[in-house]
Amino acid sequence: MPPRLPETVLADIAACVGFYTRLPAARAGMDARAFAETQWAAPVAGALVGLGVGVVAWLALALGLPASLAAAFALAAGIAVTGALHEDGLADTADGFGGGRNREDKLAIMRDSRIGSYGVLALCLSLLARWAALAALVGASPTAALLAAVAAHAGSRAALPLLMAGLPSARPDGLSAGIGYIDNRTVLAALALGFALLLPCGLAFAALASVAVAVALFLLARLALAQIGGRTGDVLGAAQQAGEIAILATATALLVP
Repeated sequence: MPPRLPETVLADIAACVGFYTRLPAARAGMDARAFAETQWAAPVAGALVGLGVGVVAWLALALGLPASLAAAFALAAGIAVTGALHEDGLADTADGFGGGRNREDKLAIMRDSRIGSYGVLALCLSLLARWAALAALVGASPTAALLAAVAAHAGSRAALPLLMAGLPSARPDGLSAGIGYIDNRTVLAALALGFALLLPCGLAFAALASVAVAVALFLLARLALAQIGGRTGDVLGAAQQAGEIAILATATALLVP
């Protein structure tokens, strides 16, 4: 990854924002190689989502809503901004891994747009875990909730380039297969940026949250290799959800009195 000019940095950020969210940003004309090179900025896109989540929670509290309802609105805002991109991946991954008899069946189920019982259960558990964590954080401190939301969304996306680089594609076509080659500098830049966005919550938090994300994604990567032989776009979506939950759980443990 060669040194980047300021306009290239902005273009990379716009590309990641355009891909990971529904916010208006430029992504037209990106080929697979260019998309791979932009992935250092994935945590920036996540930070914008987390900022929106935290602001909605703060506004809901300012209007006099209880922490539980403020957390629900904040969670809904994050899903709306991303178009449920990662939730969809989680549901498809759960359906494929849980319902398929062999690798081919699992991949076919994951490509099916319909949702099954495993997907529904995975979504319910993910939503419940994130809502409970956000509600506890909002109730303790709106500022802590905002910082934790930014950390969770940025940190969970910071690890995605590592999975893209470290896991082979499970199928020859599809979104994940078209990512292109991601070099070590891109991976390290994303991880460093993600870690930096954890630091406003404290050094101890950043260290423990990084460990939690690493464990969650290591287990998911091992499972994906065993189930389908690598990654798909759905697996990457599931990884984001796992990382977000891991960071929010760490925040609840350390930032809520």
